[in-house]
Amino acid sequence: MSRPLKDIPLPDAKGYFGEYGGSFIPEVLQKVMDEITEAYLEIKQDKAFQEELQSLYRNYVGRPSALFHARNLSNKIGGAQIYLKREDLNHTGAHKINHCLGEALLAKRMGKEILIAETGAGQHGVALATAAALVGLECHIYMGVVDIAKEHPNVTRMKILGAKVVPVTRGTQTLKDAVDAAFEAYLEDPVRQIYAIGSVVGPHPFPMMVRDFQQIIGIEAREQFQDMTGRLPDNLVACVGGGSNAIGLFSAFLNDQSVSMYGVEPSGHGLQDGQHAATLTLGKPGVLHGFRSYMLQDEKGEPLPVYSVASGLDYPGVGPQHSLLKDLERVHYVTAGDKETIDAFFELSRVEGIIPALESCHAVAYAMQLAAKLPSDQTILVNLSGRGDKDIDFVMEKYGKDYCPE
Repeated sequence: MSRPLKDIPLPDAKGYFGEYGGSFIPEVLQKVMDEITEAYLEIKQDKAFQEELQSLYRNYVGRPSALFHARNLSNKIGGAQIYLKREDLNHTGAHKINHCLGEALLAKRMGKEILIAETGAGQHGVALATAAALVGLECHIYMGVVDIAKEHPNVTRMKILGAKVVPVTRGTQTLKDAVDAAFEAYLEDPVRQIYAIGSVVGPHPFPMMVRDFQQIIGIEAREQFQDMTGRLPDNLVACVGGGSNAIGLFSAFLNDQSVSMYGVEPSGHGLQDGQHAATLTLGKPGVLHGFRSYMLQDEKGEPLPVYSVASGLDYPGVGPQHSLLKDLERVHYVTAGDKETIDAFFELSRVEGIIPALESCHAVAYAMQLAAKLPSDQTILVNLSGRGDKDIDFVMEKYGKDYCPE
């Protein structure tokens, strides 16, 4: 039974969401993090800063993003009605621009010269490169070489925008390794640089800060859904890697006990063979990249290799607030595998004319399964966190002959 969250500070003054979160970093870096925390808490209350950010959301990003009733898909399934929060329509094609603009403006306010970050699917990298160009800062993006090959269109975008894309060749050459490399580069010069973390992960204040910037998704969706239907949605569904798009949607509904929430992790090739990134499903608490949360780890506490068809989800940890929500049973954390995800990619494309990001397809896949089990008077709101332009070459090369026979 889920418990209400009204009386739980999220996070507390030390950056903990229950027992998760905090800051497990070297002392020299902690001093810099404390400065970032202080600066962020100041701009949270700064009317001019907030007005500038809201103006950019409206006039640059194109917010509010649309709410769309996917009638064709709903009717084909024959169960609950599916609605999509269209974050894929944002400038740069995903929800990532919401926090990247906030982080870039904060960096500028603090006198930083370089934005540094990791990226998996490239959506965070493109959004941060965009924000850096807008505010006039240098931008360095660390990306695994596997993901560079897989998400080539986004790599090209980052370079056009003026960002330096740094290939990461260690380990699995994917997202976790890109995070490692970016952290190491940040430690070399934390004074001139700021690490603009790409999700609700990392040491305090980043899980709080990224969540706060992403809350606009849920705030808009709550108002839009009530305007469109006259009530709140019965169910929310969002994909979860680090968890920024999901917490952005969930945050506005956490105290509405009538609203069920589902965070969808990648089960990849299957939970039994280790080829997955189902952190909350199979992980246990540990420390990774400066914060405590659920993580996939071996018997020594080292992070396990992870896999997902969606480069933005193959991370062995997850945001600390999601870990608390799991323990409180407020959010149900479920999985979708590669085949279901690719099926959803083509289904949404062909039934509604919307090509979604592979990350978002995990949520679409689960929503389709859920809708089939529910009556037609129930509703499901899916956060369509990104568009699939970046994935089309990879999908057609690997799956095209199965789904697009000549």
